Amino acid sequence: MKKKNLISILVTIGVGIVYFYLFLPPIHLQSFEFWIFVGILLFVFLLLNTEISSISTNQKFNDINLSSKIIMGSFVIILLGILFINFILSPLFMSHAYQTRITILEDGDFAKDIEEINYNRLPLIDKESSEKLGDRVMGQMPEMVSQYRVSNLYTQINYQDTILRVTPLEYNGFFKYMKNHQKGITGYIKVDSVSGESALVKLEEGMKYVPSSYFFKNLKRHLRFRYPTFIFGNYNFEIDNEGHPYFVVPVLKYAGVQLRKEVKGVVLLNPITGESDYYDVSEVPAWVDHVYDADLIIEQVDDWGIYKNGFLNSIFSQTNVVKTTEGYNYTVLNDDVYLYTGITSVSSDEANIGFILTNLRTKETKFYQVPGAEEYSAMASAEGQVQQMNYKATFPLLINLNGKPTYLMSLKDHAGLVKMYALVDVHDYQNVLVGESSLGIENIVSKYLENEVMNTENFKTKDITIKFIKEVLIDGTTYYYLMDQENKKYSVSIKVNKNQLPFMKVGDRLRIYYKEENDLTEIRNVDF
Repeated sequence: MKKKNLISILVTIGVGIVYFYLFLPPIHLQSFEFWIFVGILLFVFLLLNTEISSISTNQKFNDINLSSKIIMGSFVIILLGILFINFILSPLFMSHAYQTRITILEDGDFAKDIEEINYNRLPLIDKESSEKLGDRVMGQMPEMVSQYRVSNLYTQINYQDTILRVTPLEYNGFFKYMKNHQKGITGYIKVDSVSGESALVKLEEGMKYVPSSYFFKNLKRHLRFRYPTFIFGNYNFEIDNEGHPYFVVPVLKYAGVQLRKEVKGVVLLNPITGESDYYDVSEVPAWVDHVYDADLIIEQVDDWGIYKNGFLNSIFSQTNVVKTTEGYNYTVLNDDVYLYTGITSVSSDEANIGFILTNLRTKETKFYQVPGAEEYSAMASAEGQVQQMNYKATFPLLINLNGKPTYLMSLKDHAGLVKMYALVDVHDYQNVLVGESSLGIENIVSKYLENEVMNTENFKTKDITIKFIKEVLIDGTTYYYLMDQENKKYSVSIKVNKNQLPFMKVGDRLRIYYKEENDLTEIRNVDF
């Protein structure tokens, strides 16, 4: 090997080591970062090799080193090949592959799948409010606030049947890291998303492998050197069932070079010890709540709705083309965290044709055909009720209120404090009730249901005679199950008429109000 080539190779290797250490590109053919890395190394090598050759031979730059030109030409051919492959794998030719990235069950039954409102599982404290509560906790600990700051992650999780947001502390700059890196970060913040109760959880051993660490204990650098070929997604901070902290880092795969992104597994990193394990998506422990990133789910659901009838249809006639609405929220069902967002037509007519719920651990997704107001229209309607106060509505939660889909949102002042709650009928966003947050959400819900019961003009009516009656307590709410003389079955919540329903007896004649008559008809109002 010529001396000039050896020098070029050694310097290029040195540049490569420094670049890899600083920017941490994955060594994977499906990553753009990898090809940028390769391009930089080739540029450095060719520049050095050509410059050294021109000095040693006293030749002009453009007239020398055929091998360098061959290498550069080969790299250009590779780049053109990548562009060609990505073009072939684009939605123009592969729309079906994009449309089927996510499997969406379209037979969702809102009333059956979504339990009626449970006041103990309403995550009314959003991320912004959680951040304020977390900062308040740190402000009460002057010995820590000078050394650490609170991360803005605030991952929403289900922990021992409690809905929490959790976030780690971070080193407050390089010098604070140098002072504290031996003991690590000694705690994390947890905020109850239902009650707003917040606390600092102190750890016996500190977390050393975190995003705010430096050198080889930096979270991303530690993972890159452990898994040099993995393409990582956005990490989340979670705690297991015993309260031990972990960083959950999705591992991605693509078609072509960074097309049709998908999660193939996760790495769970123990930030205290630095130990980590990889799990395929089918083997992820049940306590993990966030395997799939919300933005990825939104992207895949959009592809499902846009490319139903092919690429050309998505551009021209747009028959049956739908997309997600702006914004999303989280809810907790069956011990898992779900993403909620509305589905609307591509024409953006301020109305939803339904919504989807996606399990962020398994990616199981259901579509619920519940036509009604788009979320921002509902938010504007709620704000309009208190426009003189200039309160701003949070992105709504979708709840089951007496069998009906209803938006629930908080109304905040300029300081970000929750002043009121609002309930908006999904089907009719003009049907709005707002109430002072100090009265509690139960009080507002009771008033909303009373208003709904009084409005019977849209209900069907029927006169029945009670043949059988049974009282059942479900999630703290009393329900009465009835059978009439024709053996038709009915259910009615005590909230419909709490003053008279407890006194029903066999033989009583009632006039009932209902929406649809089913195997078990839900009574919405009753006259005695």
